[in-house]
Amino acid sequence: MTQDGQAPDLAAENERLRAALAAAERARAAAEAEAEAARAALAAFSDGWASPGLGGPFVDPRLRTAFSIETVGAIVFDIAGPSTGRVREANDTFLAMSGYDRDDLDRGLLTGATLVPAEWQATSRRVIAELQAQGRSDPTEREYLRKDGSRFWGLCAATRLEDGTGFEFIVDITGRRQAEEALRRSEARYRTLFEAIDAGFCVVALRFSDEGRAEDYRFLEVNPAFGRHTGLDAAAGRWMRELSPDHEQHWFDLYGRVALTGEPVRFVQPARSRGERWYEVHAFRVDPPETRHVAILFNDITAQRRLEEALRGLNETLERQVAARTAERDRIWQVSRDMLGVADADGVWRSINPAWTTTLGWQPDEVVGRSSAWLEHPDDQDRTRDEIRRLGSGEPTLSFENRFRTRDGGYRTLSWRAVPFEGNLYCVARDVTEQRERAQRLVQAEEALRQSQKMEAVGQLTGGVAHDFNNLLTIIRSSVDFLRRPELPEARKVRYLDAVSDTVDRAAKLTGQLLAFARRQALAPEVFDVVARLQGVADMLDTVTGARIRVVTEGPDRPCFVRADLSQFETALINMAVNARDAMEGEGTLTLSVACGAGKPEIRGHAAARGPFAAISLTDTGTGMVPAVIDKIFEPFFTTKEVGKGTGLGLSQVFGFAKQSGGDVDVTSRVGQGSTFVLYLPEVAAPADPGQAPPADEGMAPARAGQRVLLVEDNVGVGRFAAQILDDLGYVTTWVTNAEAALDVLGQDAGYDAVFSDVVMPGMGGIELAKALRQRHPGLPVLLTSGYSHVLAQEGSHGVPLLHKPYSAEQLSRMLASAIGQRRSEAAPGG
Repeated sequence: MTQDGQAPDLAAENERLRAALAAAERARAAAEAEAEAARAALAAFSDGWASPGLGGPFVDPRLRTAFSIETVGAIVFDIAGPSTGRVREANDTFLAMSGYDRDDLDRGLLTGATLVPAEWQATSRRVIAELQAQGRSDPTEREYLRKDGSRFWGLCAATRLEDGTGFEFIVDITGRRQAEEALRRSEARYRTLFEAIDAGFCVVALRFSDEGRAEDYRFLEVNPAFGRHTGLDAAAGRWMRELSPDHEQHWFDLYGRVALTGEPVRFVQPARSRGERWYEVHAFRVDPPETRHVAILFNDITAQRRLEEALRGLNETLERQVAARTAERDRIWQVSRDMLGVADADGVWRSINPAWTTTLGWQPDEVVGRSSAWLEHPDDQDRTRDEIRRLGSGEPTLSFENRFRTRDGGYRTLSWRAVPFEGNLYCVARDVTEQRERAQRLVQAEEALRQSQKMEAVGQLTGGVAHDFNNLLTIIRSSVDFLRRPELPEARKVRYLDAVSDTVDRAAKLTGQLLAFARRQALAPEVFDVVARLQGVADMLDTVTGARIRVVTEGPDRPCFVRADLSQFETALINMAVNARDAMEGEGTLTLSVACGAGKPEIRGHAAARGPFAAISLTDTGTGMVPAVIDKIFEPFFTTKEVGKGTGLGLSQVFGFAKQSGGDVDVTSRVGQGSTFVLYLPEVAAPADPGQAPPADEGMAPARAGQRVLLVEDNVGVGRFAAQILDDLGYVTTWVTNAEAALDVLGQDAGYDAVFSDVVMPGMGGIELAKALRQRHPGLPVLLTSGYSHVLAQEGSHGVPLLHKPYSAEQLSRMLASAIGQRRSEAAPGG
């Protein structure tokens, strides 16, 4: 077997061996013929050359004859003195052999140095020494140099002549030497193949009985692979009957017929004497017929035969399984309630199952051979064509819905899955009409429920606002009624005025809480360290929570910065602390902590976020809450407290502030084990400057004489009241009702010291007016006021000072004076 476990190609191995054997045989025959010719030439001219009576180089007629023979080269050369080795005479045959001519000979160019290669110089010296000592040299084979530097082989013999020169004749044996080299290479190639092939190889000699039947054979040669294939060791020189007495007779008969007839055979047979091994064999006769030698090339294909048998059994099993699966597929095809179909790449149906008729009413012959375009709902046709083209490009369809027309004119909604394979589209469609109708009814029901819940929430919100504002208006109206009495004592007048002022503050706070919950509060964000602010809020909470509640703070050693409205942040903490205080019934432990770089988990269905966030936690040891309460705890006016103990807006403010600041608030609680509120705010980098503290409240700031203010207010009542306040503060006031009129006034008279404008107005709003004034009147101070603006809530005031409604005269005086004073400080030299 080869390295990859396959039997080697016996025919290929056999051809290689036969070619090597044939080449070796041809080379051997050529070498023997050449050697025989050389020996004959040598025998003709090698005897009787040294005759003592010769008087010169050509006295003996045989010398002249030798010089005239075309197949034998002959030279006469010096063997003594300073000219030893120089050629005196050479026949034409030698000159042709060596490539020299007569001129070269006459000029003395033919010498031992020019005719004999360096490695053969020692042989030349030995020949000369033999001639000097005994008058002749033994025949020898050596190489000679041609004039062009190439070489040829010569069989040569030399004798000493009477005059003391040497006579040498040379037979060109280059062809024989090349034949012998070719023979050597052929035999080496054969031996390499013999040793290296993976197939078993041997040469056997047959022995026949007197009746002419092959009885046994002896192994003359075996290659290394022989033992691996047969399991027989040391087989060379031994008989097969000796190695395997039970070897079947038909093996001997086959090889005997090859030895007698010379016809090669190929066959595959088992050798049961070798353990049920199977062999693929090629046998052919070698050497002369009388030797009865047979070469055998073979492979052990036992593993291959067993694999074939196993595969045959496996194929039979697979065929049975395929038949069973085919039957199952056919049954599934017939009984499936899903619509099954096979289409080509263009969407033309090739086959469909009976479910098409059950679902749509169409018979198979009405669908097969056509695309489904005529069945598709007109609104779905473009989408369906795109999906078929996508399928045809090799992409599967995992979820696709369209509508097919039924025989009665209706439409059914189908959900498709399809895969392309070998030019076909294999499709499965499920009728989901009822599911989609149920889903639609469910969506409608959910929408109705949401509308109902929304209306309920609006009703609850409206009722709560009406209840609280009616309470506040009752106080204001009653106080005003008493203030109208002329006989009212001064002390009671002050008390009623204080009640009106406090009630207005409470109403403003209530409005702020509603806006915070709705995330419509105009925030003034700034960057601050929550770790530092937490400690300040904790100190303030001691007065809110009471002496029996211990306030504990925990935080990291490093600062943690967020960007948010500081006032709203502190209000949110106080609201959560008050809620915790009431849950602990005035006694327990309230723990405030900060975690920096936190992630925000999933809260009330909103996705989690990696952050980083600052997580501010308030944990109480109160009574805890049931899940039903936790689900509603952030709704406005929802409260579990007794009547008059809370408005239900505190935690709504916390929720709105967290959302509007880019964070969220979470709560966990278990009945009897307290609650934990966690406020998540996005963490930011530390500010470049620590910032300046806000200026202290300096009370009323009257105007300087002659200072002019342009008032922009569309509400007539508020405009009149604001103009009266400005006049009472000492300003010269001009009132217009819209921003466009304000721009016209300033275009005609630019001598105003400030502009005081509402934000929400028809047409151009206050923010747009401030932006326009920055371009047209860059140094003119602008003060904005608003009770609510979605623009302010979403974008802020763009750096313009903002006075929140309701405002007091003191607040207006201070902020207007600050804006005008800021202008004067910027305009002062060196300021």
